[in-house]
Amino acid sequence: MSQLVVSAIRLTKRQEEIIKLVKEKGPITSEEIGANFNLSRATLRPDLAILTMSGLLDARPRVGYFYPGRRPDSLLAQQLETIEVKSVKALPVVIQQGQSAYDAVVTLFLEDLSTLFVVDEGGNLAGVLTSKDLLKAAIGKADLQAMPVDMVMTRFPQVMWIEESASVAQALDKLKQSQVACLPVLKGGRLPTGRFDLHVVMNLMEEMAQRHLEEGRGL
Repeated sequence: MSQLVVSAIRLTKRQEEIIKLVKEKGPITSEEIGANFNLSRATLRPDLAILTMSGLLDARPRVGYFYPGRRPDSLLAQQLETIEVKSVKALPVVIQQGQSAYDAVVTLFLEDLSTLFVVDEGGNLAGVLTSKDLLKAAIGKADLQAMPVDMVMTRFPQVMWIEESASVAQALDKLKQSQVACLPVLKGGRLPTGRFDLHVVMNLMEEMAQRHLEEGRGL
């Protein structure tokens, strides 16, 4: 699980440089890290919180930060096992069966997304449509205004999805295994109530890091 969390993290350049510094000079205090970057301890605290929670760095009072090497788990990984997807999911963006592929293109553009969920008359998930699906149709010189989304979507039986009562850890695992941009979050196995992607994970990590700091943890 720890490796899944790490793979989901998109480190900033500064965070990568902090890890490199700690590997070379650890154990090292936050003041010493700040001095190396000409930054205050307060400025670095969010970065250090994310790195320690994810298990990329470790810290001990009166010792400092150090690189732990391989660890079986991390604080963040443990917490993700206890958080339900429904509490962190993003809003779903849907399109009705029968609407045109052109409508789908416009919706993707307006919502700045790469994936739409196609629903039937009852609001249940009928399929998933991606920008790649639409690009293939356009390259094939199909008339997107006349083509229904049903013809280019991935139908429900082949769709990877996650139940809203599942843990974030389970969703992250499934997201990595499926190698898709996002997962539909379903209630009762059919009704889309949200979407789960790496943006959701990163937003959650930032919130957790902020709480971590407010509780006074760290060095």
